[in-house]
Amino acid sequence: MGNPKAFLTVPRKEAGYRPINDRIQDFGEVEQTLNTKDRQEQASRCMDCGVPFCHWACPLGNKDPEWNDALYHGEWETAYKILKKSNPFPEFTGRICPALCEKACVLYLTTGDAVTNRENECAIAERAFLEGYVTIEHPERNGKKVAVIGSGPAGLSTANALNYMGYEVTVFEKNEAAGGLLRYGIPNFKLNKKIIDRRIHVMEQEGVKFVYDAAVNLEKLEVLDNLEHLVSLEKDFDAIVVATGTPTARDLKAPGRELKGIHLALELLGQQNRVLAGKEFSKEERVTAKGKNVLVIGGGDTGSDCIGTAHRQGCKSVTQIEIMPKPPVGHNPNTPWPNWPVILKTTSSHEEGCTRRWNINTLEFLGEDGHVTGVRVQPIDWKPNPEGGRPIMVEAGEPEVIQAELVLLAMGFLKPEHPEYPENVFICGDAASGASLVVRAIASGKKTAEAVDAYFKKM
Repeated sequence: MGNPKAFLTVPRKEAGYRPINDRIQDFGEVEQTLNTKDRQEQASRCMDCGVPFCHWACPLGNKDPEWNDALYHGEWETAYKILKKSNPFPEFTGRICPALCEKACVLYLTTGDAVTNRENECAIAERAFLEGYVTIEHPERNGKKVAVIGSGPAGLSTANALNYMGYEVTVFEKNEAAGGLLRYGIPNFKLNKKIIDRRIHVMEQEGVKFVYDAAVNLEKLEVLDNLEHLVSLEKDFDAIVVATGTPTARDLKAPGRELKGIHLALELLGQQNRVLAGKEFSKEERVTAKGKNVLVIGGGDTGSDCIGTAHRQGCKSVTQIEIMPKPPVGHNPNTPWPNWPVILKTTSSHEEGCTRRWNINTLEFLGEDGHVTGVRVQPIDWKPNPEGGRPIMVEAGEPEVIQAELVLLAMGFLKPEHPEYPENVFICGDAASGASLVVRAIASGKKTAEAVDAYFKKM
């Protein structure tokens, strides 16, 4: 700990976002970066706590005090080497992680101003690629082959770890490129897809094989690859990892759901990312907010991503509704430490313009000539359930109509069900737990790789 008083004298400084009028004109990343001096000064705020709650809170077990200290002293390569030991993809989490470590930071718990761990992490990762600290490794092979189904964060993490252990890894992906949710669920203004391509290139150089446009039959454990060759996973591989995520979004079966102009969130987000990658869609296929009043149903991060995308497509207005109550600002006595603080979150997309409403229930989709024109909603409230469990929803106002020519459903995803697999098949990430965080998916991938390795060592 080079500066034991920095946490007292150096205020938290975030890089911040590009100006709103500038950033909504394109899909470039909205977050800016600090200069080297300021970044190292922010790292000096880490207190090197005797019991580092940040390390405990991070699903990957990142050793924040150690790499923050190295960063403060300008030892960027050392900082990266420490970070890489626990986190295989800091360039991803440094951009899109909600930073569980920061909500566990002692400075956050005492002053409300945590160390800028997430931004520091991203800065270290980018410096590593820039300066050549990211090197290509060629592990010695152990003769075993493993198939990984799905190339989202969990699948990539599993493949990466198994490859370093010496396994010959082939990743089968149903889409045309790797990344899963990272590529087709998160907008480019939060995660530029060149960042994913850069990491995939490293993994390919290190020996991981990727097969795209692969049709997977999990019940038969078969894959029809992009050359239309039928691959028997059981015959051709010694172990199989299922990392298919949560492909089924939660729908809203209200009257009028069949109207045109009502879409699941990923229909908008995935298509927009494909458009930016050069794919073309017909006018009938295109999901766009241009010139429309947009209603987003669902108050989470996916809903926020829809808001930012709608602005960049040229929407007329955006309204976001959430069925649950509005969280408190700054502090929530109902979620004290060590719980995750459930407080109001205002994202860069919200700052760009959005009417936000809570305790709103959707009753019916309204339309003309087969296309949605509005949604009938009703204010509600929640009262305690005398039998315990989920509170009871009660009416709290008269129904009203929100005008909308585009409705986006962002209400989460359903936990997938799996057939009974042989003992050499492992499930990881969201496919096992249901929808969660990217950082948890990466951590699950690492643990799954360890489970696969332990399976072979028992044989």
